[in-house]
Amino acid sequence: MATMLFEMVTAEKLLFSDQVESIVAPGEAGELGILPHHAPLLSILKSGELRVTQDGQEQSIAITGGFLEVLDNKVTVLADAAERADEIELERAEEAVRRAEERIASRDADLDLERAVGSLRRAQVRVTVGRRRRTRGNQPPAGTPQAPGQ
Repeated sequence: MATMLFEMVTAEKLLFSDQVESIVAPGEAGELGILPHHAPLLSILKSGELRVTQDGQEQSIAITGGFLEVLDNKVTVLADAAERADEIELERAEEAVRRAEERIASRDADLDLERAVGSLRRAQVRVTVGRRRRTRGNQPPAGTPQAPGQ
């Protein structure tokens, strides 16, 4: 099966670097499906679930925005923040949803509503991806880099 190189980078680390069969990413204008030898593309990403298919297995990554570039059979994602499904602590994510909902419901005068809604959306994405991992038994992507010396 044809593959392409996929690399995902955040400010903190290289989250993924390996050959994959497909990627579905949350583009600003809707979901983007990327297959090997896709035409060159540059897109803004919004908060959502990025799905990667590798060796016939689909893995999920919660992202909170960024950019996606497709060039020369390589897909690069520069994510504002990203978390693999196996890294998400579901209980913490659910608590973050509750806190964000409470902040929005309080309607305090000093509440930055846009920021609060953004926090709620990010927490909801983490919950969705975390729950999907539990129901599918999602394993970490095979291309996950290890610390030097491992």
